Amino acid sequence: MTALSSATLATLSASTPTYDREAASVGIVHFGFGNFHRSHVAMYLDRLMENGAGLDWGICGVGVLEQDAGMRDVMRAQDCLFTLVVRHPDGSLEPRVVGSVLEYLYGPDDAAAVHQRLDDPAVRIVSLTVTEGGYLKNPATGDFDAENPAVVHDLAHPEDPRTAFAYIVEGLRRRRDAGAAPFTVMSCDNLQGNGDYARQAVVGFARLTDPDLATWIDTSVAFPNCMVDRITPSTTDADREAVHREFGIEDEWPVPAEPFTQWIVEDEFPTGRPPLESVDVQFVADVRPYELMKLRLLN
Repeated sequence: MTALSSATLATLSASTPTYDREAASVGIVHFGFGNFHRSHVAMYLDRLMENGAGLDWGICGVGVLEQDAGMRDVMRAQDCLFTLVVRHPDGSLEPRVVGSVLEYLYGPDDAAAVHQRLDDPAVRIVSLTVTEGGYLKNPATGDFDAENPAVVHDLAHPEDPRTAFAYIVEGLRRRRDAGAAPFTVMSCDNLQGNGDYARQAVVGFARLTDPDLATWIDTSVAFPNCMVDRITPSTTDADREAVHREFGIEDEWPVPAEPFTQWIVEDEFPTGRPPLESVDVQFVADVRPYELMKLRLLN
C-alpha cells in the first residue's frame, strides 16, 4: 500500500494532478468541508487546474465543529489530497486524486489563522456547504435564529467562533474597515435559493453585532444562487478497502460519487471568479428556471 501524499503522487495507479501545486495559491475559503464539496466544487477546480488555468483559485477548507477534527488530521497527513472514486453503472471504479485543496484550517485550534486567511485579498470567494440546518433558521418564524446556542456562544465569545457566520461577518467587517473589496459569499448547498439562505444568515448574524455592518453587507456583498447536483454518499470502510485493494492507495477519507455532475451558477462575482465555464460549469443571469426544472424532473 502507498500512503497518499504529495511525495507519493508519481507512484500511484490513479489519475493524479500534473499541475504544480506548489505554484498554486488560495482564492477560495470553504466552510463545511465534507464529501459533497470534495466531489463537486473541489473536483471542478481540479479539472480547471489540470487544464492549465485557475492556479490562483486553490481552496482552503475550514472546519469549525469538534467533529471536523477527523478531517483536519486526514488532510494534514495527506497534504490535503484525496481520492475521488467515480462509481460507473457497470460497477467499474474510476479514481482521480484531487489536488485543488491547498490548505485545511481547524478553527478550534487556531481561529486567528482562519481570520488571517479571510483577510487575504487574494481570497475573493467564501463558499459554504453546511446543510439546510446549518443556516440557523428559526423553525417558527423562518428568521435567523438569534437564540441558537452556537450563535449565543459566538456573540459572547467572538475569539472562539463555532459558526461559519461569525467568521464570515468578522472577515467582512475587517475588509470594510480597511476599505478593501468584500469577498463573494457562495452557498453550494442543495437548496432552492441557497444564496438567499446564505444572505439571511450572514446579515442576520451581523445585525446582532453591528446593524450598520449588516446594512453594508446586505448592499455590498454578492450572494449568488446556484444549482448543484451530484450523488455523493458518505465514505465507508468498504470504500477505503476498495481504494486499497483496487488501486493500492492508502487514503483515509476517499470520496465515492456517481458519474453525473452539474453546477449552474448566477454570474455575480464582483471581485472575480475562476473561468469554470471551460470545465462545463454554466454561468447564468438567473438560476431559478434551472432549479424548477430540476425539481420537476425529480418529482
